[in-house]
Amino acid sequence: MAPEHTTAAYDRAVQFGADYIELDVQRTKDGVLVVIHDATLDRTARGVPADCTGRVAEKTIAQIESCDAGTWFNATYPALARPEFAGLRVPRLADVLTRYAGATKLYIETKEPESYPGIESDLAAVFRQNAISPGTAALPRVFIQSFSKASLLRFKELDTGFPLIQLMSAMSPSAIIAQLPDVRTYAAGIGVRKADVTAGLIQSAHAACLLVHPYTVNDDHEMLSLLEMGVDGIFTDRPDQLRDAIARGPDRPAGESGCIVVAR
Repeated sequence: MAPEHTTAAYDRAVQFGADYIELDVQRTKDGVLVVIHDATLDRTARGVPADCTGRVAEKTIAQIESCDAGTWFNATYPALARPEFAGLRVPRLADVLTRYAGATKLYIETKEPESYPGIESDLAAVFRQNAISPGTAALPRVFIQSFSKASLLRFKELDTGFPLIQLMSAMSPSAIIAQLPDVRTYAAGIGVRKADVTAGLIQSAHAACLLVHPYTVNDDHEMLSLLEMGVDGIFTDRPDQLRDAIARGPDRPAGESGCIVVAR
């Protein structure tokens, strides 16, 4: 619907009722946390090659902020192109927090944390500087997710208040289930590929008091199937579509909060 990880995309996510917006966090050469999915600029940035190609970790914030983060979308998806997308920038994490913390909730991933030693401390510091609190156990204001258990544990040492989500790479449901007792010792839930979700996996996770948030689901039939199985949240590029699926999907028992929508 709009160039990923830009204010244009997040504005639409809020407009269409996303419960959370996903922020993939990388760090610049001079220590600024920025919101971009890839560890490199090549796919989504355009500009002077010396500034707008290569690894985020090797560029200063000034270099990255000189890049156009929207023109690639217009070229790749001409049917969705808009003039205002050209010239969008890679946002700083602090600016995203300022713009959206009062409008929606946040689902933050430390991307490739082994490339950014100390990024967990940087993230905790940005939270303090921007008065970002974890919310309540029943309705967290922020989730922290990572494929790296070590990164999650480092963040937990800094602040025990924020719920953690252990992301899982492609693996069988039985392999995921085998990890649940360990995951439960430090995390509040798991983020799994939609293809790896089964009713048995959800039952096992819930028995271990773990949430199940599959990614990334943009198909109506898949949304409805996952809702029927009882997932607790869904990552999607189409929050409007998922909102409609939730309205048409199974009723939740009284007292349950229902499925959350996480816009990617």
